[in-house]
Amino acid sequence: MQDSFDPLTIIFLALAVFIIWKLRSVLGQRTGGERPPYDPFARKDAAKPDEKASQPDGGGKVIHLPGSGPVAPAAGQPSGERWTGIAEKGAPVTAALDSIAAAEPQFDASQFLEGAKSAYETIVLAFSRGDRITLKSLLSQEVYEGFERVIAEREKEGQRSETTFVAIAQPVISDAEVSGKNAQLTLRFTSKLIAATRNRAGDVVDGDPEGVVDVTDVWTFARTLGSRDPNWRLVATEAGG
Repeated sequence: MQDSFDPLTIIFLALAVFIIWKLRSVLGQRTGGERPPYDPFARKDAAKPDEKASQPDGGGKVIHLPGSGPVAPAAGQPSGERWTGIAEKGAPVTAALDSIAAAEPQFDASQFLEGAKSAYETIVLAFSRGDRITLKSLLSQEVYEGFERVIAEREKEGQRSETTFVAIAQPVISDAEVSGKNAQLTLRFTSKLIAATRNRAGDVVDGDPEGVVDVTDVWTFARTLGSRDPNWRLVATEAGG
């Protein structure tokens, strides 16, 4: 009678045991201490994971518009130099940026613009897909309700929207205002995109699935300065001229 534990069988058993051990060592078991996914839009001084539970929004899914840098502006640095390429010296926008920096010395307008550019693309595409969860985390309640009405109407008509970005220019701060602790930054976005709306049958009822169009939007973001919540939310939109 052939021995069931021939050398080949023993090798296979040993290999199986090694694979199971290796999987357990690599995958492990969830302990609740794993690092969260990397958020490319997060401010560098955003609260650590264990601090999020105490934030007003409960640490939910929110795309942050960066507003801080690793080094605060040098004390006494002329605002005309601090905001070079962002705002003109003596302009109302410059004064507002000075007020924001006074409340939060690590505020970095260049990083804010980069984050706003990413948020703009995210919001436009989420609106096109009808992604209410993403929109709700980025918009004020009033703006969200306006977006949601359009999405609901589109769904009722059996329509679907298709949007593809071709290019997005760096946004420009067109207006800024600080009232008490409330800060608002208004940005002008210019982009090239392909947009079309199809009906249930798949026929195009609006736009052009092959044509590139120039789009200008003016959006206003707001935040409470000094708040533990680092998020800037979209509070107003309008088509640019």
